[in-house]
Amino acid sequence: MPLLKLVFLVLIMRRGDSVCRLLGWAEPPELYQDGNLILGGIFSFRTGQDGIIYTFQEVPQVRTCKNFNVREFKFAQTMIFAINEINRNPEMLPDVKLGYKIYDTCGTMDILRAALALMSGQKREISENNCTERDTVQAIIGHSGSRPTIAIAQIVGRFHIPVVSHFATCACLNNRKEYPTFFRTIPSDLYQSKALAQLVKHFGWTWIGAIAVENEYGLNGMAAFIHAAQENGVCIEYSESFSQTGPAHRLQRIVETIKQSTSTVIMAFMSHREIKVLATELYKQNVAGLQWVGSDAWITDHSLTDSQGHSILVGSLGFTVTRAQIPGLDKHLREVHPSQFPDSQFVKDFWEDVFDCSLKGTAEIQRKKCSGFESLQDIESQFTDVSALRFTNNVYKSVYAVAHALHKLFKCEDGQGPFSSGGCADTKHIQQWQVLQYLSTVNFTTKEGEQIYFDSNGDSPARYELVNLRRSNKGTMEGVTVGFYDASLAESHQFIMNNVSVVWGGGQTKVPVSVCSESCPSGTHMALQKGKPICCYDCVPCPSGEISNLTNSIHCMKCPMEYWPNTHRDACIPKTIEFLAYGEIMGSLLALFSLLGVFLTLITTLVFYCHKETPLVRANNSELSFLLLFSLSLCFLCSLTFIGRPSEWSCMLRHTAFGITFVLCISCVLGKTIVVLMAFRATLPGSNVMKWFGPAQQRLSVLAFTLIQVLICIVWLTIDPPFPFKNFLHFKEKIIFECALGSAVGFWAVLGYIALLAMLCFILAFLARKLPDNFNEAKFITFSMLIFCAVWITFIPAYVSSPGKFSVAVEIFAILASSYGLLFCIFLPKCYIIILKPEQNTKKHLMGKTTNNDIHY
Repeated sequence: MPLLKLVFLVLIMRRGDSVCRLLGWAEPPELYQDGNLILGGIFSFRTGQDGIIYTFQEVPQVRTCKNFNVREFKFAQTMIFAINEINRNPEMLPDVKLGYKIYDTCGTMDILRAALALMSGQKREISENNCTERDTVQAIIGHSGSRPTIAIAQIVGRFHIPVVSHFATCACLNNRKEYPTFFRTIPSDLYQSKALAQLVKHFGWTWIGAIAVENEYGLNGMAAFIHAAQENGVCIEYSESFSQTGPAHRLQRIVETIKQSTSTVIMAFMSHREIKVLATELYKQNVAGLQWVGSDAWITDHSLTDSQGHSILVGSLGFTVTRAQIPGLDKHLREVHPSQFPDSQFVKDFWEDVFDCSLKGTAEIQRKKCSGFESLQDIESQFTDVSALRFTNNVYKSVYAVAHALHKLFKCEDGQGPFSSGGCADTKHIQQWQVLQYLSTVNFTTKEGEQIYFDSNGDSPARYELVNLRRSNKGTMEGVTVGFYDASLAESHQFIMNNVSVVWGGGQTKVPVSVCSESCPSGTHMALQKGKPICCYDCVPCPSGEISNLTNSIHCMKCPMEYWPNTHRDACIPKTIEFLAYGEIMGSLLALFSLLGVFLTLITTLVFYCHKETPLVRANNSELSFLLLFSLSLCFLCSLTFIGRPSEWSCMLRHTAFGITFVLCISCVLGKTIVVLMAFRATLPGSNVMKWFGPAQQRLSVLAFTLIQVLICIVWLTIDPPFPFKNFLHFKEKIIFECALGSAVGFWAVLGYIALLAMLCFILAFLARKLPDNFNEAKFITFSMLIFCAVWITFIPAYVSSPGKFSVAVEIFAILASSYGLLFCIFLPKCYIIILKPEQNTKKHLMGKTTNNDIHY
């Protein structure tokens, strides 16, 4: 091996006039035009190669490409048209003729071989005298695929040769460290991914599948899309990848995944080759009803119709670059003739395929001979169709971008250049890195009014059209524009739908639904399902006291204190304010019984007043009896203050009136009891014991007992009086409007004092129970006090445990029950005798059983 190196070195030194030698050989370009400055182009006029595994025991040969790709040939012709147009323009690069070298290769390895040929040139040897006159292009236009472009840009980028792609969208090419000389006139997949994410969000597709081609374009594009989709709240049910040349079981696995999935929308980030393979397999297995969302690499590809399963792609949506018009291109394409490119085998094959004839000198013998009068002028084909120039326009813009950079380079004035000390490039010896410098700052406007420039990553402005795949009248697939996306606008205005109706996938007549879980209606909130993405959730009704007024609410909102959810729990409505009102049945009945008690008391008073001179009335202390009847009337009336909407005055009045009137009532009963007891306990005739408790003392005792209660009430009202209060604690769904006690001590002091007098009265009446019957009303007082005490003892637990207005009803019931007990027990027997047994209402009858005492009132 050292010997071989020595021989090689000697051979080089012997050839002193040849210091630069091309190792190996270079394929000639498919299309060529000489010029002062040469632009390179790499396209794939044919696709598909036989699978060959190289052993590298010999130099690998260029593999043969099989299938026509007319679109790529159209790209190349557009490049030639743009160069010729620039050469004819006296204002653009005057005195400079642009030439071109366009290669037709397929397969990443052979595409890379073409790039090296463009970089090194065709000359086998370069002498010392013309070593600077290298046969190297100023820039390379292409390739259409991201994967080949990555390989090209990595290699030629080390030599500072600009690469301008019209179709390579992989976001990975934004890396300026790896691809420092790469530019493109098509937006990066990063923008396309964001646009696609906004598209699926716009139609409410939150549960989708994602399939990509297994290369840098597909995997990077799908990763960017998934990231953007998840930021927009979209979940990915599955993500798969495959390659056209990959194992068949991978494709079958993807088909099975699609069949078993619940999502109906599929994002396909792949080229036209992979989508045709996938569509054909799905068609064979009768898988339909899917809504496809496609990337720009296949969504407008005319070759989709060639696949057996292209029908399932009808209705697909996807973003593609905006269409444009290129004046003069139609004429140029129709004037293409094999005579223009005599060395191009592809042009000959293309011509024979279009006109189904064989040219002179070809090996085709099964076709008729071409007449020589064939012309594309009247041919309508994909090649001559200029109605929707999208990626073709990108080629046109790429050529003009390089031309504008070269034009600025030639127009540079010393002292104003971009290099050190304002220097300019030597136009006779242009270096590629100088072209790169000018290309990075290019900024011009096309004839269509589109502004072209490159950002720091080499990307051009991101503008898309949203296209909808439909069947045309010719039976082909065509994309109809249904929306727009412009990344330069504010986020809320980037994506806009126009008024064109959309044809949906699977023959559906309305927007397909693709969700993991149906939207949660208002009144519910989302509860994530364990172990599943955030798009999979259960709709759980809002808890008590909370609402959600939006669909898909994450949390429910608590209603304000005075509000409560409606039955649907989607709005807060004012809580029902509850209090014991006259309008309801219970309030009306209690008021009726209260007024009935007043009426019966007045009737009793009238009876007693009409018979006030009778022995029975006189014997029962008529003064205290009338005072007792008056206090009972007040007791019945005070219960009315507990009914109705509480106010500040009613709250203070109801408890104080109740306390004072009941003490007045009990004081009168106590006075009557003491009178009876003292009268019948005087055992000696002529005893003066009654003078100590005569009428004056009776009045004074009633007044004293009542004044004590008045003082208690005054202190209560002064320190902490009752007040109206909205109680939110007893019931969540309604407000109890009640009277708060203020000072609980004051309230229980009032009740305690009433209870003390009632117990005292009960004890005294109990002691006098065995006195003679005719004069003895102590047993009636005892029974009335027994009822009174029983009512109020049971009142306490009932009052405490009764909620809301029922506690007020309990208190009214206790007042009415104890008042009716006193009225009936004390006065009913006497009214019975006065009205029905008048013969017993005589002094003789009353004195008939009296033997010990003579009572004087």
